[in-house]
Amino acid sequence: MHSLWIRYEHDGRAGFGRLDGERVHEHQGDLFARHEPTGRSFALSELRLLAPTQPSKVVAMWNNFGALRARLGLGLPEEPLYLLKSPNSWCASGDAVAVPRCGGKVVFEGELGIVIGRRCSGVSEAQALEHVFGYTCANDVTQAEILNRDASFAQWTRAKGFDTFCPMGPAIATGLDPQTLRVRTLLDGQVRQDYPISDMTFPVPRLVSLISQDMTLLPGDVILCGTSVGVGSMKPGSLVEVEIEGIGRLSNRFG
Repeated sequence: MHSLWIRYEHDGRAGFGRLDGERVHEHQGDLFARHEPTGRSFALSELRLLAPTQPSKVVAMWNNFGALRARLGLGLPEEPLYLLKSPNSWCASGDAVAVPRCGGKVVFEGELGIVIGRRCSGVSEAQALEHVFGYTCANDVTQAEILNRDASFAQWTRAKGFDTFCPMGPAIATGLDPQTLRVRTLLDGQVRQDYPISDMTFPVPRLVSLISQDMTLLPGDVILCGTSVGVGSMKPGSLVEVEIEGIGRLSNRFG
């Protein structure tokens, strides 16, 4: 069943609940295990959104879309190519993405995020979706100039690990078929990315299965599926929005 779940702060207290239009129905317990409604609800406007999950790690994909691979002249990967985003990088829709103290070119990458719902280790492709709770929008922000500045070492962790460089949200959606989804990224209201998830080299079940062969994925962990054509740079003051139908619109201003 399609549902939207958010985390929020209300009167200085963190909580979570099911989003229904402009109201949020509070739940208590564990979103990824047992929980139940409290009977309380709030207007969405009363709440401050938090990142929709508190993951132990965010796994971010590289070279996972055919259109971008063709544009960059990359080879077809035989296995998922990924990095880890740092815990200080997650932030919520509405939060500002901080300008790095080192300055330089910073780019947006609108992406689909897979949210794990059950402990996932060495699962088969056939079992993989049983371990997926839902999906969210994400922006895999990158300081592009750092990546290859040192010829001896590609600095993926640093370039993608600055504070606030992993906005996620606004919600986690359940009951979606990821193969039908499209990611749209808008920069100051102009569409810069509009691509189908069906162009993924490693579809969701295979991606979850293969990564789980390497590392245990825990409830709340997120896999960023990678991005496609249209990545571009942001300037201080720029508004970047990542929109996926059925999930919502992640909105963050740079600086």
